[in-house]
Amino acid sequence: MVPARLLDLTRLLSRLGRGPMTGVDRVEFAYLDHLLALPDPVYGLIRSAIGYLLLDRVGMAALRDGRVDLTRSDWIGRLAYRDDPARARAEAGIRRLAIARIARTRLAQSLRRYLPAGASYLNTGHANLDGRTLRQIHAAGLRIAVLVHDTIPLDHPEFARADMIAPFRRKMETVAQQADLVIHTSHDARAKTEAQFASMGRVPEAVVANLGVTVAALTDLPFAPQPPYFVILGTIEPRKNHALLLDIWEKLPNPPRLYIVGGRGWSNEAIAARLDALPPGSAVRELTGLADGAVASLLQGAQALLFPSHAEGFGLPALEAAALGTPVIAADLPVFRELLGDFAVYLNAADSYSWLETISELATTELMGAELAGRIRKTPPNWADHFKIVLRRV
Repeated sequence: MVPARLLDLTRLLSRLGRGPMTGVDRVEFAYLDHLLALPDPVYGLIRSAIGYLLLDRVGMAALRDGRVDLTRSDWIGRLAYRDDPARARAEAGIRRLAIARIARTRLAQSLRRYLPAGASYLNTGHANLDGRTLRQIHAAGLRIAVLVHDTIPLDHPEFARADMIAPFRRKMETVAQQADLVIHTSHDARAKTEAQFASMGRVPEAVVANLGVTVAALTDLPFAPQPPYFVILGTIEPRKNHALLLDIWEKLPNPPRLYIVGGRGWSNEAIAARLDALPPGSAVRELTGLADGAVASLLQGAQALLFPSHAEGFGLPALEAAALGTPVIAADLPVFRELLGDFAVYLNAADSYSWLETISELATTELMGAELAGRIRKTPPNWADHFKIVLRRV
């Protein structure tokens, strides 16, 4: 019999009722969905305001299926999250589904009580990666596996929020010292992460498993896109290099539409000011809150997905576009070369002239678009292969 698995669901709890999922959210959700589909014993762990919550299969299914009651808080949530009523309601709803409420100092004892011997702990959302939590999980006899998405805050601190760099380093130091297995999403990510681990004194056992690319079923858009158009998809933050595209669109004599899809992130005051100053009828349009199916429809009709990022851990939007047959113009990053192969056109993220020339040609030349769309590409990675690799080890 396969030992039980304990999946950390703290990140998904924090996102309840807060709109479309981010890339990291989707990974945690994919693990939740896959583990619930297996007959093996499975439990969920969530860090709450006053300790931990343990979910059984029934509670985990309610979280997956959106059946958590988000209409009312409780006294714990009201005290702990006075400035965040959505989090208070989400935690209260999960608390009512938990099979155990665990004090911070009693985690090891409670896990030994509820979980069979030989269980494994899976963390894919980077929450709960603190020494006390992982030491207690080890003390309960569980094997610890952590999916590290990337180490961009350490490799490129200029693109991270200043107040998040030190906490992220502490998390990675904890993973380096405590993890029994680290799951990397690409060979490029593994090389960068293990270089950081080496500087921290220990490089854990590792496995590389590409994330699955699941393209949502196409649905109608709430507006009619005006072709020819281009799309950039992702959180609006400095690392994504939206500034390059805004500069280019100011120089194009007859600019096509540029749809900027994604929420506003951190340290983006300059970009936000430029977006807010766009005149009515501008060729650049910012879109937020689109459902997954609408985003897929927008991508499928685009001349190309533009991906001029300075750094990426995996780059799901580029793979989603490739799966739809939409051309991809990407920054020349090793992870894109690894995952997209010959499908994408690669340009230096700092070379605005090359981007301008390529976009101008693709906007006006149907032949170039046909040539790009016809490039031989790798079959997008899938979740079945990911879990085949990972679950042999945990």
